[in-house]
Amino acid sequence: MNFSFNEDILFLKRNVKDFIQTEVEAVAMDIEKEDKIPDRIITMSKELGLFGLSIPEIYGGLGIGMVGKCALYEEIGATHNGYTTLIGAHTGIGTVGIVELGNKKQKEKYLPPMARGERIGAFALTEPSAGSNASNIKTTAVKKGDKYILNGTKHYITNATIADVFTVMAVTDSSKGAKGITSFIVEKDFPGFKVGAVESKMGLKGSQSAEIILEDCEVPEENVLGEVGKGYVNALKILTNGRAGLAARNLGSCQKLLDLSITYTEEREQFGVPIIEHQAVAHMIAEMAVEIEALRSFTYRVAWMVDEGEKVIKEAAMLKLYGSEVYNRVADKAVQVHGGIGYISDYPIERFFRDARITRIYEGTSEIQKNIIAGQLRKEYE
Repeated sequence: MNFSFNEDILFLKRNVKDFIQTEVEAVAMDIEKEDKIPDRIITMSKELGLFGLSIPEIYGGLGIGMVGKCALYEEIGATHNGYTTLIGAHTGIGTVGIVELGNKKQKEKYLPPMARGERIGAFALTEPSAGSNASNIKTTAVKKGDKYILNGTKHYITNATIADVFTVMAVTDSSKGAKGITSFIVEKDFPGFKVGAVESKMGLKGSQSAEIILEDCEVPEENVLGEVGKGYVNALKILTNGRAGLAARNLGSCQKLLDLSITYTEEREQFGVPIIEHQAVAHMIAEMAVEIEALRSFTYRVAWMVDEGEKVIKEAAMLKLYGSEVYNRVADKAVQVHGGIGYISDYPIERFFRDARITRIYEGTSEIQKNIIAGQLRKEYE
């Protein structure tokens, strides 16, 4: 396994790190207070090519592999998680489906503007009755002539308020269960499509999540993504391959928390010495560092496996589980290390603590990851 980065990735990594540290970090508290990513930051992100991380060069993207993407996601994760999520949702589940499953015509139509950030992507699977049990979706798609008519409601859809292109799962044959679900590319301007209530969340300010409502929504037959009846399988593939990227974003946040914690414990004095000289504090710092280094190795191993075309269902689930749990443990220790100041909203530690909590829920809960891992292990021992 070779996790080293070529010169192109190192160049991008340096540019992204500089952008994150000098531009995004400067407005992180504004994002938190205003619940909005500044337009200037979005424009600069487009210019850096960050919206095209998952899109091949032939369609205007950066055309980099998963190891390279994780290198950039790690830098992006070191700032406000609302910004991180906006970029991650677009470059991950928002575009990967079209890249991996789209036909030539679909790719030529959608990927170039998505790579430029002119059209934002979103992924619409979750419903009020279908969260962890994703096969229980109720949204229907009925073929009429050369169109499908979609009816149903999705919720918790990241980027819903700003997205232009949605990968939507709907039931085309209710008699076949999960094998009767089909993926569609749905544009926000299609008749019958509308964005519903915007959800008020504990964290991830600046990353808008909302309902999408489909009322006799007209989707051209040519917008079927992949094969009819393979939508559930497609959804699982999209989520699986994106888990290394999600872990890399968590890794970046963890490293940021460690950096902040070391700086603080070197400067803060109690009983006449910097608090890092007290064993209880030093041990927490050491524990954070060990878990972060383990997560880094695991992340790039799974990313390498993805680039090699290996089957990563079990490993990706393990990584998603471990990455989100590590982020939550590191965030908890960072609050403890900072003491009272770690609980105050004027400082970033409190924000990271709240933002970390969703990582154990979205894109597959920790409990679902354990089910996947156990299921794969059983198959290996059959």
